[in-house]
Amino acid sequence: MGLDITGQVREVLSGRTDGASEVARAIARPAGAPGWFTPDDPIWIVHGSVATFLGGVRSLLLQALHPLALAGVDQYSSYREDPFGRLQRTGAFIAATTYGSSELAEQTVRGIQSLHRRVQGTAADGRGYSAQDPHLLAWVHIALTDSMLRAYLDYGRDGVIDADGYVGNMAVVGAAMGVVDPPRTAAELAAQLDAFRPELRVDDHVRRTHAFIRSAPLPLALRPGYTVLTRAAWDSLPDWALSMLGSGSRLAPLDRALADTSLRVLRRALVASPARLAGERRLGLTPA
Repeated sequence: MGLDITGQVREVLSGRTDGASEVARAIARPAGAPGWFTPDDPIWIVHGSVATFLGGVRSLLLQALHPLALAGVDQYSSYREDPFGRLQRTGAFIAATTYGSSELAEQTVRGIQSLHRRVQGTAADGRGYSAQDPHLLAWVHIALTDSMLRAYLDYGRDGVIDADGYVGNMAVVGAAMGVVDPPRTAAELAAQLDAFRPELRVDDHVRRTHAFIRSAPLPLALRPGYTVLTRAAWDSLPDWALSMLGSGSRLAPLDRALADTSLRVLRRALVASPARLAGERRLGLTPA
């Protein structure tokens, strides 16, 4: 992967070609300040992996299956006009809560909660929704946690992790966001995800959203790699989700190998997560 493409990837993710976003600089301060997590926690490894690219796409595909969650995104988000901005804000939230100081993590959560207070309305089926609804917050949290975990277990190459430990780490973030009784083990995660199934739907709105996600307006040089990763993200959805979407077939081994190769190339090109490095610098584990 050439330096120009590497810069384009970093710009899509952080808004800067060197990846040194404002949140990365904030994560590095103040020196020595503890955060919610440490390098020994599974979340530190998972969120520093390039597998999060695949996990992020999968989480969007999964979250869109809930009509009320999709209504909030569709009516209040500018993702169609500014898809990279939404991606960068989501990435900044994950980075700050994972690698930042406790103060930065709490400040970031308060900022998201402030935005959520304005997100409320009526879905196409006449039901009201609110981004502060603990039930909807639970769905978004569960879909994100399941997607990041699945992506890492399938394609993560930064060391073995404890799945229960990762879900437990994410429960800390979910509880801070207002999720009531977030899952703390992989078994609890699977049970809570399954409990949401009666509320999920697939209609033309969902299909249009999925089509946009799978063909996002990326720079031309990035589109082939993105296509490979979105196919892998789609393939990793639960069997019942693929059945709802009318797509029961799975990727051939060659396609899965191609996705794995793409992530390996991306990992070599990007070298390391700027947010993770910033967290390590704050804790004095790597030189400034």
